[in-house]
Amino acid sequence: MTYTPFYIHGEDRPARWLITCDHATNTVPPEVNGGDLGMAREDMERHIAYDVGAYEVAKHLGHLLDAPVIASNFSRLVIDPNRGEEDPTLLMKLYDGSIIPGNRHADAAERDRRLEMCYRPYHQALARLAALPHVVIVSVHSFTRQLRGRAPRPWEIGVLYPPGERFSPALINILRAEGDLCVGENEPYTGHLPGDAIDKHATQHNRPNTLIELRNDLIADHTGQLAWAERLASLLPPALEKSGL
Repeated sequence: MTYTPFYIHGEDRPARWLITCDHATNTVPPEVNGGDLGMAREDMERHIAYDVGAYEVAKHLGHLLDAPVIASNFSRLVIDPNRGEEDPTLLMKLYDGSIIPGNRHADAAERDRRLEMCYRPYHQALARLAALPHVVIVSVHSFTRQLRGRAPRPWEIGVLYPPGERFSPALINILRAEGDLCVGENEPYTGHLPGDAIDKHATQHNRPNTLIELRNDLIADHTGQLAWAERLASLLPPALEKSGL
């Protein structure tokens, strides 16, 4: 079977939403170290390799909103599609206490090869979908409850956004009004990295956007994935209306 670096679901769906999932799978293409980064299977199943549960949430959400979905098909450890091409964390050699043996000797030429094989085709496809009229980009991610050696994170959902973005604050207000959620605003991470996927496809083009981080223990199974997709599908349209975009 020929390797493909991304998946698109429902490309012809008519909604103005575009659902993206930058860290959808833990796939290592066969052309990279024979499809093996030299890591234990349990590490490849952790958040360091991909965003656990996020892809299924994204697919369900796209179906519920009648919107197209695009997802990467390579582990963030192969090369990170949510980083700019010049970002020093684009190709990681150590992540949350785990050494990535298959990246230990990766040089600039290997980085460029992975960019051409995985990263650039994904971003070219995403750019084509993002150019649809009046698009609103919703980027679905997940985060681990606790990094090694760090305190537990209290948030169940985080909403990340760059300065001046109007849609995300409206979504945060609606999420907090639900009354039963611990909502992070630009937590557990800050909401902007130069050259990242949102910057590249939304901010630089003045497109409404939000990046949603779901705690991965809440979406580890089908029940949680569907429940969060349904919840987001009910909250995103009124947030967009309140934002006036």
